[in-house]
Amino acid sequence: QVQLVESGGGLVQPGGSLRLSCAASGLDYNQYTMGWHRQAPGKQRELVATITSGLYANYADSVMGRFTISRDNTRNTMALQMNSLKPEDTAVYYCHADHHVSWLPDYWGQGTQVTVSS
Repeated sequence: QVQLVESGGGLVQPGGSLRLSCAASGLDYNQYTMGWHRQAPGKQRELVATITSGLYANYADSVMGRFTISRDNTRNTMALQMNSLKPEDTAVYYCHADHHVSWLPDYWGQGTQVTVSS
């Protein structure tokens, strides 16, 4: 079955860096746009960044210039390099696989906690 497994979350101080990873299995990876979403306590889930199979990326304005999304289409992995972290980045971060055909299922990982605090 399809699995998306996030790793790399943790506790960092403001201004610090963290790298999240997502390992995908059980799907045709190149048929999916991959992305990261996050959900902070008391807030709705929001899109952080996406990257297509052709390696085109886009970002939420709130993380532009600080976060970098990447993917390895050979290893079926995706990463999010997070620099200059702020307390408002604190959230559970979820890996997402969105099929290019809209009516086919998409998939979510279990989430990994990122806490930015002094």
